[in-house]
Amino acid sequence: MVIGHWAGLWRLGEEIFDAPLQILRTIPFIAVMPLLVSWFGIYEQPKIILIAASTIFPVYLNTYHGVRGVDARLIEAARTFGLSGLRLTLRVILPTAMPQILTGLRYALGVSLLALVLAEQINARDGIGSILMVANLNQRTDIVIAGIIVYALFGVVVDIVMRLIETIALPWRPHVQL
Repeated sequence: MVIGHWAGLWRLGEEIFDAPLQILRTIPFIAVMPLLVSWFGIYEQPKIILIAASTIFPVYLNTYHGVRGVDARLIEAARTFGLSGLRLTLRVILPTAMPQILTGLRYALGVSLLALVLAEQINARDGIGSILMVANLNQRTDIVIAGIIVYALFGVVVDIVMRLIETIALPWRPHVQL
């Protein structure tokens, strides 16, 4: 999020971070898992690295575009009232970009669940991934379906938590009800 904020505010930040992150973003995280296992072994560290790496890009892109999307007239009005530097960023730019930043975080949490499933399927000695691998080898589709349901429930819980965070962090945002 910090890198996206910096790249969105300053041309130097964009020149330093945007191109390398765009290149890395195109690499599927499933392709990186064998490297992580060879470098870090079959313990928890490669899983954590994979999940963290898979979430960087949605957060970066949404933060970058959220900061870039702040209306220039809003910034000009804030400067007219004497805001600059950190105060301008904290009181105008960050709150205005927050809906898009939270969208990136919400998307990243969904992607992190996909990365978790992948990491557990390839590199698991215990947990849901291990149970699913053993069930698949023994052709126990009932257990595989139960595991899929557990992963789906994790996704629903993550989405509910993110909606709650959005409601708390964005109290001014209108809630559309049909």
